[in-house]
Amino acid sequence: MTVRAAAVQLESNASHAANLASAEDGVRAAAKDGAKLVVLPEKWPLLTDDDATREGAELLDGPSMSMASDLAEELKIDLIAGSFAEQVAGTDLLSNTSIHFGPDGAAKAVYRKIHLFDASVGGRDYLESAAFAPGDQPVLSETADGTIIGMAICFDIRFPELFSNLAGAGAEVFVLPAAFTKVTTDAHWEVLLRARAIENGCHIVAANQNGSDGIGRPSGGNSMIVSPWGKVLDRAPHGYSMALAELEAEDRAAAREALPMSDLRRNAASFEAMRGNG
Repeated sequence: MTVRAAAVQLESNASHAANLASAEDGVRAAAKDGAKLVVLPEKWPLLTDDDATREGAELLDGPSMSMASDLAEELKIDLIAGSFAEQVAGTDLLSNTSIHFGPDGAAKAVYRKIHLFDASVGGRDYLESAAFAPGDQPVLSETADGTIIGMAICFDIRFPELFSNLAGAGAEVFVLPAAFTKVTTDAHWEVLLRARAIENGCHIVAANQNGSDGIGRPSGGNSMIVSPWGKVLDRAPHGYSMALAELEAEDRAAAREALPMSDLRRNAASFEAMRGNG
């Protein structure tokens, strides 16, 4: 079984209307090229500072996700609608939320980012937890053709245990909306994606933001699709663009036969580390 997938690369900023128009153009272009599984980047409806993000937060059925649902239904695709700032009832915090819409436009799964980006890179401090609450549930979903996808967002890629959890539960393809900084894209992005693919015998479809968000936080682009053997099948050029590739089930089967990681993995969390053994 083969599915054509696309990682749509955007340059989102503080203009909600412009971001929605760019995302729609990107999704339509991917579908025109035959993609049946399309992934948008993290925070594609609005990529800006915390105050403006709070003001622009939406509910699950807000205008951004309604547009994504309509596109999925019209184009008859499985659409991973990147992520957006979801207003959580009863709290001042938000969730960084991704929704999988099926070809009928229905929400198949909702994932809330577990690992928040609290870090200091490129001479700048980032504190995602100041505005967002972490999720606590790994999420699988299923595409129209029966492919099992494991959902993750951006900083999650640095935590291999999440991906081994998803693969152990049946994931065949990881989908990763992201807004990796330019510094960490150049240093770590490809290495992390290829490692997670190899460790689990899964494809990865990773859609990254590109360019500046208008407040001095440039993202690095280089959206890509990686095979279960760690080969980069396609990568997006700079700017508004996409990575497009065929995901072959036979490639996953071959990788897992050669390296049966799920069968050989032991629960390291149950081990007790010791200093020296003499």
